[in-house]
Amino acid sequence: MCIKSPADLEKLKIIGSIVRKALDATAAAVRRGVTTAELDAVGARVLAEHGAESSPPKVYNFPGALCISVNDEAIHGIPGDRVIRTGDLVKLDLVAEKDGYFADAAVTVCAGEVSAKAAALARCAEFAFFEAAKVARAGNRINEIGKIVENETRRCGFQVMRAYCGHGVGAAIHESPQILNYHDPDYQTKLTEGLVITIEPIIAAGKGKGVLQRDRWTIRTADGSLAAHYEHTLVITKGQPLLITAA
Repeated sequence: MCIKSPADLEKLKIIGSIVRKALDATAAAVRRGVTTAELDAVGARVLAEHGAESSPPKVYNFPGALCISVNDEAIHGIPGDRVIRTGDLVKLDLVAEKDGYFADAAVTVCAGEVSAKAAALARCAEFAFFEAAKVARAGNRINEIGKIVENETRRCGFQVMRAYCGHGVGAAIHESPQILNYHDPDYQTKLTEGLVITIEPIIAAGKGKGVLQRDRWTIRTADGSLAAHYEHTLVITKGQPLLITAA
């Protein structure tokens, strides 16, 4: 989507704020003894209170309002009866819609006291996002985003999961262009003013390979290493981007 009017931007800000509220409420509920289904219910309730709908169940028939992935589960984990334990690394990923506008965000939450590696991995995913966002401005090439994400991830001693990436969003759950988390020198497309995208580092403590599980949704790291995920929806401007899901 490309923002074409003040009304577009206002509607996008509304759904972005709702996604933020739902994620924050769900993250606050992460603790030892809670199930991922209970966490999912928290996020779904906040969406309903604000007249928004989770998009994956409606568009893809995903069995949950949020994707909730734990430890070596990187993305697309299905909420269920799994009980959160102290030390777990919990990824919460939510894309929702209101009045035809979509916003998408994700956060990695530490359940109580976690290992030093888990904490460092979660911090790295968030840091890589904010460093990459600095170059997400009109006129810059999209591949500069991926270059920074991968460089920062490697600098922290971790690996990007290259098979998974950010994307366009706003008028639909997934749109063009792809926002790779690594540098592809052949990908010369430039960012344009008003473009709505997600940047979402998806990184692992191991080799960065993912495997689809038998539920046909959950992606785990192939080597069983921890994974982290951080994401916001952004609007591209001539200066720093507008982080629609940050407030």
